[in-house]
Amino acid sequence: MSEPAFTPAATAGPVKIVGTGLLGTSIGLALCAAGVEVWLSDASPVALALARDMGAGVPYTSGEPALVVVATPPDVTPATVLSELAAHEHAVVTDVASVKSLIAEDVLAQAGAAQAPRYIGSHPMAGRERSGAAAADIDLFVGRPWVIVSTPHSSGAARAAIRNLALDVSAVPVTLDGNSHDEAVALVSHVPQIAASLVAARLTEASPEALSLAGQGVRDVTRIAASAPQLWAAILAGNARHVAAALRALREDVDTLVEALELAEAQGPMAPGALRDLVDAIARGNAGVARIPGKHGGAPRRYATVVVVVPDEPGRLGELFSAVGDIGVNIEDLQLEHSAGAPVGMAHLAVVPSAAAVLEAGLTERGWRVVAE
Repeated sequence: MSEPAFTPAATAGPVKIVGTGLLGTSIGLALCAAGVEVWLSDASPVALALARDMGAGVPYTSGEPALVVVATPPDVTPATVLSELAAHEHAVVTDVASVKSLIAEDVLAQAGAAQAPRYIGSHPMAGRERSGAAAADIDLFVGRPWVIVSTPHSSGAARAAIRNLALDVSAVPVTLDGNSHDEAVALVSHVPQIAASLVAARLTEASPEALSLAGQGVRDVTRIAASAPQLWAAILAGNARHVAAALRALREDVDTLVEALELAEAQGPMAPGALRDLVDAIARGNAGVARIPGKHGGAPRRYATVVVVVPDEPGRLGELFSAVGDIGVNIEDLQLEHSAGAPVGMAHLAVVPSAAAVLEAGLTERGWRVVAE
């Protein structure tokens, strides 16, 4: 079988990446894999060395990059962008911070007439609850939106450079203005982070007995609560107006639920009106979940779930995946569920509905215990 043809990267190097955390290192890994020369810069020698050792590029010493990607925390991003614009008179400079309007305002207020056309904001909609170069992933951006946020001064060359960058790391370029971007991420990223953190914070007062009952639901809701506090404080403060508006709307929903529960507490579960508001809240949640795009974009796709008991032993999960591969079924999504102290876990394998029966029969034949949902 012949090897697939190599597709050269559209991004013109060298690319200088300032900030070797999760995003910066992941961008470097993807660009290096595409054959682009990458130079790395970071205030932390340790972080820089780790990104280098992971293969994300080489430390910057001197030279003129064609593109500079600023991947620093948002509170220092404007100053870093201005510094890079001044240091490299011909380079396009973008930042990948998760807030855009405030940063652009700060940059344009101080950038010179020759610098403003070379600046353009952007934001890859990808991340993890863990931060730093150690959490970097070459496939972090695959299929994920990469928002391009032009300013009124951004040149066509700057827009093309960031579009090429997004495509070269396998992201999907999306164009938005700064205000629309900030309003959108407040709803789909920033408020979920706050909600997860607030729910997780309640667990600090829970008894050991209560925590021993924790199941997959609380793990799902609180997963991103493990994110870096200082970084998220800067993100939230930078998008304060839109985050506050979304939280006020959420507070109204919570107040309605509290009133319904207080009514049920005072007059009993069948109190007139109590159940209506509770059902309405859950039903509106159903409607919201149904609008979240599927993994390949577009309308969400319905999958069947095959639940398999997996012994908590080394290598058993790998054996399960091997068996699924032998059967010839593609896993669309995976969720692992463990109860504290249990000798087994439950692997929830999401597959297209037509493959569910085939997978169940094939796994059963191979000695796996399949649990009907």
